[in-house]
Amino acid sequence: MKLIVIGTGYVGLVSGTCFSEMGNKVTCVDIDQEKINKLHKGIIPIYEPGLEKMVLKNVEKQNLFFTTKLEEAIEEAEIVFIAVGTPMGEDGSADLQYVLAVAKEIGQKMNHRLIVVDKSTVPVGTADKVKATIQAELDKRNVAIEFDVVSNPEFLKEGDAINDFMKPDRVVIGAESEYAFEKMRQLYTPFTMTNDRFIAMDVRSAEMTKYAANAMLATKISFMNEMANICERVGADVNNVRAGIGSDSRIGYSFIYPGAGYGGSCFPKDVKALKKIAEENGYEAQLISSVEEVNNRQKFVIAEKVIKRFGEDLRGKTFGLWGLAFKPGTDDMREAPAIYVIKELVKRGAKVQAYDPKAMEEAQHFYLKDVENIAYKNAKYEVLAEADALILLTEWKEFRSPDFSEIEKQLKTPVVFDGRNQYNSYNLEERGFEYYQIGKN
Repeated sequence: MKLIVIGTGYVGLVSGTCFSEMGNKVTCVDIDQEKINKLHKGIIPIYEPGLEKMVLKNVEKQNLFFTTKLEEAIEEAEIVFIAVGTPMGEDGSADLQYVLAVAKEIGQKMNHRLIVVDKSTVPVGTADKVKATIQAELDKRNVAIEFDVVSNPEFLKEGDAINDFMKPDRVVIGAESEYAFEKMRQLYTPFTMTNDRFIAMDVRSAEMTKYAANAMLATKISFMNEMANICERVGADVNNVRAGIGSDSRIGYSFIYPGAGYGGSCFPKDVKALKKIAEENGYEAQLISSVEEVNNRQKFVIAEKVIKRFGEDLRGKTFGLWGLAFKPGTDDMREAPAIYVIKELVKRGAKVQAYDPKAMEEAQHFYLKDVENIAYKNAKYEVLAEADALILLTEWKEFRSPDFSEIEKQLKTPVVFDGRNQYNSYNLEERGFEYYQIGKN
């Protein structure tokens, strides 16, 4: 098939590249000329394992193209995906200005029947707005062209997005016509051949599915963090509790690891947006509000443990920090716990020496660019030199089995704050460490 993907951010670039991998002719469109120029040179704007190799391969095979000119790409396209950003507004709602701007341009330039697909995460009812926007432009042109607007939410995990797209748990399609369902089924058949995971439904249900899925996962995380905080106060070990409840098949082990809170591009934004959607429809979503409140508190737990151990005045103290990204496998720092922990320590006079395999440039140039007293190191053990403690906030593989003798040798005092409970099985106390983790100390 001949496809257009508008937007070369995380969702757009991954989606377009994976579609091209299956032999489709895909043109990725973006208004950012500099980004398109870099893509032409093989420079990928995001870090995602396996993406660069797949992009370069499909560009070489002439299955994947990049341009700023929608009017040229739309001539022969069958399906157009809208994958532009939906940033969070001040009130927590999703900002649809970019989605609707794309819809307007499609209406101005389309010249044959198209299926227009909302791939961006958008509130319920967005497809109706996209449809009305396109129709308004067609009416201005005084032309009658049939088109469909489809909702096809993405369920990609950063750090494993290629695998998620190529072997999806499910493909959710919301549409109004059998023609659209059939076309989308044809497109996704190569991805679902071993098991029929194609789920057809109405458009609004498809739009809601994305928010419901992320809110459910966020709820599991916040629930477990709430349990961890209770465990700490009653003298229970949350690691044992997790093992005890995870064995229940109705609960499972996924997303019940206690930690320093969730971050990233999806959960914080989607939880806020879902709360706003409920509010706009006359419903107070108390559970969703609580999920958000628990997560907001959780991001400060590690900082609070550091302050309790070393005191409110942290002048003269240095902390080595492993992990800046909100999770391993990505350079994304949106709402990352590291941001909150670092700012809490620095404002009390501490110095921080940080290392992350991928996210240091993001930290330096954007998320922590105005924060003083941070030194960025090139290797994990470098951050420990003359540091008073180690703080782990992202569970990258290279942090999983460190040399604890080296850690003890480098640190002034053998103190570890574990924001992901990664070292709870290493019996660090027996090794002579002071070991602080979520939900136990």
